[in-house]
Amino acid sequence: MKTGLELFQERTDRIKKTVALEKIDRPPVVLGVDSFAARHMGFTLAEYLSDMDKASEMMLNCMLDMGENADCSMQTTALAIASGPAFLSKQKLPGRELGENVLWQVEEVDLMTVEDYDMIINKGWNAFNKHFLQTRIPETLVDLEAVSKANMAQYDVNFRNAGVVPLSGGAISLPLDLFSCGRGMSNFMKDLFKRPDKVQAAMDAAMPDLLAMAKPCFAGNPLTVMIGAPRSATSLLSPKLWRRFVWPYLKQAVEFIAENGSVAYLHMDGDWNRDLEVFRGLPAKKFIFHSDNSTDIYRLKTALDGHGCIMGDVPPALLTLGTPEEVYNYSRKLINEIGPTGYILAEACFVPFNAKTENVKAMVAAASGT
Repeated sequence: MKTGLELFQERTDRIKKTVALEKIDRPPVVLGVDSFAARHMGFTLAEYLSDMDKASEMMLNCMLDMGENADCSMQTTALAIASGPAFLSKQKLPGRELGENVLWQVEEVDLMTVEDYDMIINKGWNAFNKHFLQTRIPETLVDLEAVSKANMAQYDVNFRNAGVVPLSGGAISLPLDLFSCGRGMSNFMKDLFKRPDKVQAAMDAAMPDLLAMAKPCFAGNPLTVMIGAPRSATSLLSPKLWRRFVWPYLKQAVEFIAENGSVAYLHMDGDWNRDLEVFRGLPAKKFIFHSDNSTDIYRLKTALDGHGCIMGDVPPALLTLGTPEEVYNYSRKLINEIGPTGYILAEACFVPFNAKTENVKAMVAAASGT
């Protein structure tokens, strides 16, 4: 029987070869268990978010329960406790503002002002973000403190020792996603037409700090660095606006990650169908495009074939309402038609809280055809 560290190395090599578009024995499997881990392990979401050490343990044990093909975990602990302030918003958490087993919610309350663009331009993102958190949503500072005290490095070690690969060692946010959450989507869209030059100037001023925040993670030689883009999908903006306010910053972030010796993990929520060909402008074999089932994964295959790695996209509805046979067959179809080269089998976005355990196991088993 292989040791945990032997499994870790084998699985890491499998993922690296897949990103490099090389032939492998089977597609890697990445799972984002998060809330599903709490439910699978018999805990409430309130309990899950109350202790990051215990949350990490739940997540690891859940991964180990899903089958021998479960190579890689998207997270190593519960980061949702800081999901609100991470996007300049308030938040509601289970067991506090919500019921014990109600999923956390980001409460967008439009607290960023037009004048804040000037502060970002003049003082940079870090100074603005600190001021914003302290003066607009100070109640979230206790949640951020819990994350800052968590022993993230030890969580990664625990996963590696058990043979499970942590997917990302850090993250970079894009200016549009941050600004649109802080301003509120309606206000921000108006800004793009009323004051586009100021918005762009603020984005340009914010970007150096947003990249620099990820710099320390490269010392740990992370497998990937995540770029989350929940508001940047091409379906939300006209081609002209998308190419001005999203693409340059996304490209800059991917190139920054590649220059620092890692791979960009693009967690791409929403419909990106219109501009998939543009992604051939990213460094080849230096990114993973994780589709959440809103983007047509077959169009994605055509656009990125021979250039970039594709990940996804077993639908949430299938994992919650389907049968194990349906999940298995869908997963095998993805492996055969999107892969096997340059393809990572995964759920769309994250495994849903109410997914059936037998369905998640069927997806994992499909990787080796067992």
